[in-house]
Amino acid sequence: MKHFLLRLSGKYAHFKRSTKCKHKWYGNTYGGFYICPDLLNKDSIVYSFGIGEDISFDKALIAQHHCLVFGFDPTPKSINWLKEQKLSDNFRFYGYGISDKSGFVDFYLPKNPDYVSGSLVLQKNIDTTQKTTVQMKSLADIMFELGHKQIDLLKMDIEGAEYEVIDNILSTKIRINQLLIEFHDRFFENGNIKSQQAIEKLRRHGYEIFAISDSFEEISFINVM
Repeated sequence: MKHFLLRLSGKYAHFKRSTKCKHKWYGNTYGGFYICPDLLNKDSIVYSFGIGEDISFDKALIAQHHCLVFGFDPTPKSINWLKEQKLSDNFRFYGYGISDKSGFVDFYLPKNPDYVSGSLVLQKNIDTTQKTTVQMKSLADIMFELGHKQIDLLKMDIEGAEYEVIDNILSTKIRINQLLIEFHDRFFENGNIKSQQAIEKLRRHGYEIFAISDSFEEISFINVM
């Protein structure tokens, strides 16, 4: 186990904290992230992209800060699951997802029917013969429709589509104070390089890492500019 962890930490050596922030894990082991709670209050705007069948992270935010959480997921199984949940008035759900542009696109479903999360991108966990058409929107279009000028916290767990979305976000002047991303480099050949390049782009735009999950998959950034 020790040697495995050493190899793992070496593989993700570019995932290093570059700034300090008092942080705390919100949500369960599967669906949680580290956040800086001192930067949130009841007036904070939170966007949560990629819900699946787990709202432990969103519920923790609402319970601790009484803020509005806007949840997004185009996955049919996730939409149906959420219809059966008793949701807080502070949780606003929208049945579309985030992409680098707005429109209706092919959405690939998982190979394993027991899984929830599909993906926009071709990767090893999806079934190319099983797809549906879903609505996706750019972050700028979503914010315009919802009437938001900036975002206090944005979480993305979007099954490999994060790389294109990061590029799109950085091409705008949208202010995001905290950016929480699950990186899915494990889905791609040379995916480690994709994540490293994405992190470098984020740093050039003022996003510094303040926390990393034990799996090295959930990375939390704060905007220091």
